[in-house]
Amino acid sequence: MSLVTDTATDMVYPLLPLFLTRVLGAGAMSLGVIEGVAEAANSVLKVIAGRLSDRTGAPKWIVIAGYALSGAVRPLIGFATSWTHVLGIRFADRLGKGIRSAPRDAMLAHFAPPAIRGRVYGFHRAMDNAGAVVGPLLASLFLFFFPEQYRTLFALTLIPGIVVVVILLRVPDVRTDATPGVTATNVGGREPLMPSGDLKRALALIFVFSLGNASDAFLLLRLSDAGVAAVWIPVLWAALNLVKAAASVVGGDLSDRYGRRTLIGFGWLIYAAVYLAFGFVESTAALVAIFLTYGLYFGLTEGVEKAWIADLTPANARGTAFGVYNATLGVGVLAASLLFGFLWTRVSPQAAFLTGGTLALVATGLLYLLFSHETDSRHQR
Repeated sequence: MSLVTDTATDMVYPLLPLFLTRVLGAGAMSLGVIEGVAEAANSVLKVIAGRLSDRTGAPKWIVIAGYALSGAVRPLIGFATSWTHVLGIRFADRLGKGIRSAPRDAMLAHFAPPAIRGRVYGFHRAMDNAGAVVGPLLASLFLFFFPEQYRTLFALTLIPGIVVVVILLRVPDVRTDATPGVTATNVGGREPLMPSGDLKRALALIFVFSLGNASDAFLLLRLSDAGVAAVWIPVLWAALNLVKAAASVVGGDLSDRYGRRTLIGFGWLIYAAVYLAFGFVESTAALVAIFLTYGLYFGLTEGVEKAWIADLTPANARGTAFGVYNATLGVGVLAASLLFGFLWTRVSPQAAFLTGGTLALVATGLLYLLFSHETDSRHQR
């Protein structure tokens, strides 16, 4: 389901900056508003969906509802006539993501043996990223034969949206209120227990980093401004996700062996280096190479962060924990995208990228200060 969903999403996402600026006549600030609101306005819903998953212990139908909503509204971008229409559609699309994300991640924790949890989440991210390879390649192939036909392409994403719901109907029901072989502790509506300490510090650090983690649409816009033709943007997006897919499996496995902190810290440093380079490098070829290197950051952090959250949370509270985690990312992305768009428009693109890179360095330093022992950030075997 992740493979098919991301195929549909990434037939749209890498082309959205071009559609907004070239077809609808919008600017960089509107891009920041759209992507920030789309990722963050559903933050409360993520927490609610996660808590509902914990209380019922049966997340399957919550997950189906989220995927169905996104699949139904995504094709409507093809009918947009202003950037505010795109904002509304992206908002509804991300509401679907808000509904499904935490319950889905809790289901994965249920399926994943603790000793290989990093590998499981890494493989899930690899499937997401594989879809993000297929989607842009399909988009580029379509645009090669039908140049500038963005609207038709977006409307066609209805097909994978239907397919993913059919797949989901075949996913077995699971109970996430207990690990396999362990009696549930929150059956009957009892409140799940949320831990404090390490989990709160981990979420705080992730929030600090996310304040500099603006929408990747700005990287695509930078590549376009540097001279990359529109037809090649989806190809580059696919290549980036190919790197992400390969790195996700390796990163998750390494985190099981060497600890979550090590992999997350290294990934954040790569992010900082990429953003600083995007602010000052002018060569188109060099920017393309740096953009592909950016995929290593995702591979070393996305699945590993989720495994880290699962490590720090009891089984009967993981839906809520993942809801708070996803909400934290959403609020951070909103702030980061608005700040990035403001700096890009009012100061310079260089100032925006410099800010993002600096915040990533600050978060990395805090990671090692607050989690000074490796055993604080990996699964205890």
